[in-house]
Amino acid sequence: MVLLTGGLLTGCGESGSRAGTGTSSGSPSPSATPREDVCARIVAYWSRKVLDSNTYGDYQSMGLSNGQYEILRDVVDAARAEKKRNGAQAAERLIDRRARAGCEDWYRGGGPTAGPWQ
Repeated sequence: MVLLTGGLLTGCGESGSRAGTGTSSGSPSPSATPREDVCARIVAYWSRKVLDSNTYGDYQSMGLSNGQYEILRDVVDAARAEKKRNGAQAAERLIDRRARAGCEDWYRGGGPTAGPWQ
């Protein structure tokens, strides 16, 4: 009788319910990527794509908000000047630094607050 009760108690927690545990193993779910990181990655990606072109393209087709697009334009302008002065590798490093700094500043100030285009 003790074994039967023990078996029933053990089985209760394994019913497939995941409420509050994150995963079936009881470990917490992975945390989300900070929005500053996502912003910096996407701005750096598109900055590299438009660095050698004469246009910036449409921010909506890039999946950028208006604020992210402003950061991209600043990054690309600076990267173009850096490339002329010090070469492509220096421009690549500048893109990473400027995209990170621009996104951190943008989100520190609240990020997009007036709609998805901000």
